[in-house]
Amino acid sequence: MPSKPKPGEPVPDLLPDQPTLDNVAETARGCKACDLYKRGTQTVFGEGPKRAALMLVGEQPGDAEDVAGHPFVGPAGKLLDRALEEAGIDRKAVYVTNVVKHFKWEPRGKRRIHAKPNAAEIGACRPWLETEIALVRPHAIVCLGATAAQALLGKTFRVSRQRGEFVESSLAPLVIATVHPSSILRARDDESRRQEMERFVADLRKLAGALGRPTKTG
Repeated sequence: MPSKPKPGEPVPDLLPDQPTLDNVAETARGCKACDLYKRGTQTVFGEGPKRAALMLVGEQPGDAEDVAGHPFVGPAGKLLDRALEEAGIDRKAVYVTNVVKHFKWEPRGKRRIHAKPNAAEIGACRPWLETEIALVRPHAIVCLGATAAQALLGKTFRVSRQRGEFVESSLAPLVIATVHPSSILRARDDESRRQEMERFVADLRKLAGALGRPTKTG
């Protein structure tokens, strides 16, 4: 039986000798590579088909995900589900995950409010994501939001300028970045949300077209 992870123990030292999505996810449950494990309820690892054609990568689990232990199940996840359906993409055929696997938050009254992970936390957690990509081997990766895009495509990447553009990358044959669905929920009014949702769906449709409809697992 593997030893219990120690605080600060780097992820590469924890990875199984013969990694699979199942045993890596199980190992990640005890991760203490950065201090976020002290605040999050649990590790929220990625989920989806083991040979998914499409992988969606967000920033980190939110409050609902932290409680449930599953990625993209809160309000942003429900919006993402709607957008995928409108784009003709089968949500069950997609692997969804985050750059950071623990919820980073700060208290505001009785609520837990999202706090952006820093470079050290992202760097400590990155090997989990790299392992997921290596095991799933998706044909396409969508970075949802600036944190995911900069973690995977470099610090100079700007979603505001390069949104919806295919980016050459060793990560997958098709790589694209768009906004995180939570940003749509934060839009100032209903009309803004409608417009942002249309743009988001358009980005996903563009990818679906390039993939030839990623509705089947590989």
